[in-house]
Amino acid sequence: MAEITVTPQSSLADRPVQVQVRGLSPSQLVTLRASLTDEQGECFQARAFFRADAAGEVDPGRHAALGGSYAGVWPMGLFWFLQPDTLFRRLVKRDVAGSPFLVRLEVFDGLRLVTGPQDQPLASCEAERWYMGPGMQRVPIREGRVRGALFLPP
Repeated sequence: MAEITVTPQSSLADRPVQVQVRGLSPSQLVTLRASLTDEQGECFQARAFFRADAAGEVDPGRHAALGGSYAGVWPMGLFWFLQPDTLFRRLVKRDVAGSPFLVRLEVFDGLRLVTGPQDQPLASCEAERWYMGPGMQRVPIREGRVRGALFLPP
């Protein structure tokens, strides 16, 4: 039975995570998909095609993606190559302190350019991507025409 994991499951958005799929057949072709819905309800997705190794595992940090949103060995490719379903939308986190982005990771059998509601993943999991660590303080800056935020550590 296939299993997909992300380690750590909860992390800051600028920290690397490790995605691993286990329990596949040796040399099985699979599609890994990452998706999230932003605070405006816009969906972003990335997908990559992989061939499982002899142990039935896929690790984007060790195995090259054969195509999809990217090709080659990119440990964070599923996160870095997220694209909007609607053209000209940008992935922006507005509530940086209150909630994380929830990234859903799924693995599908075969090469899937599109997936519909009838397509069931072999396995799935969620990763939390936070933009502020515990104890951080966010101070808005408004000085003349300058706008920004100062983040102070605890």
